[in-house]
Amino acid sequence: MISQSHLEYSLLAGEVLRGKLISKEEALLLLNTPDDELLELLAGAYRIRKSYFGNKVKLNMIINAKSGLCPEDCGYCSQSIVSEAPVEKYALLDRDQLIDGAKEALQRKAGTYCIVMSGRKPSKREVADVASAVRTIRETTSLKICACLGLISQEDAHELAEAGVQRFNHNLNTSEHRYEEICHTHSYQDRVNTVTYAKQAGMSPCSGVIIGMGEAHEDVVDVAFALREMDVDSIPVNFLNSIDGTPLAGLKELDPRYCLKALALFRYVNPTKEIRVSGGREVNLRSLQPLSLYAANSIFVGDYLTTQGQEPTSDWKMIEDLGFEIEEYAQ
Repeated sequence: MISQSHLEYSLLAGEVLRGKLISKEEALLLLNTPDDELLELLAGAYRIRKSYFGNKVKLNMIINAKSGLCPEDCGYCSQSIVSEAPVEKYALLDRDQLIDGAKEALQRKAGTYCIVMSGRKPSKREVADVASAVRTIRETTSLKICACLGLISQEDAHELAEAGVQRFNHNLNTSEHRYEEICHTHSYQDRVNTVTYAKQAGMSPCSGVIIGMGEAHEDVVDVAFALREMDVDSIPVNFLNSIDGTPLAGLKELDPRYCLKALALFRYVNPTKEIRVSGGREVNLRSLQPLSLYAANSIFVGDYLTTQGQEPTSDWKMIEDLGFEIEEYAQ
């Protein structure tokens, strides 16, 4: 058994680069790294990150294409049926609004444009409307298009892929073991199935986690390994930004150092994958936000769904100050 005192982060990083798949025991030790060893942990994570991604940072922008009106009871979400948070409620934006969002993504220097809808699953008309807008966007820009529309069928997945959607997101959010503590209106397996359908249709699978919902460290490790087993290409790591009016309101158990340990864990477990610092980074990482990019290679730029993000100019400056660079994009 490996003890914390015998964990050599740099050596472990080197083994990962040589193809080693770390064990759950080792992953748990990474997540339990003492604060005074945090920089050593990040140095190892950066060694892995740099090997696969250099100092490039991918920028992604979200458009909240349909807000509120959701029948699901996810405890973290301000748009769910059990939420009393005062959020905007509107049906799917029209085609021109979705296309205008792509133009805004380019202005923010984003290479990926994420069309996100609230709701359990999209209607056939909503799938068709998103597909129509995506075709126009792909004809006029080189933006990568990611869709996050809820649970989808195999038929929906093929229609979106044929329209030019390159990536589909559906987060696992937490471990299978405790999923029912977070949501009762759909299952963990429903989420796995949606990611599988997207992958089978030829879209790049994107799935991630929300950390800080009362889970144990073992749960974080379990979901990191589940995503490795599913072989997803992109992993958004969200940190709970608890919103008044939701079942998880007032839950604030994270500190910036633990958030950095979690990001490093995902890099060691999924070394070749895009790791994205996602929702809640501003309120949970606070002044340590720049250090997150030593493990992660991607961020969201601008606002999230119902919460505000950092100003794009601040993100650009943060990347520049690190000596990193925004991954090239083209209009």
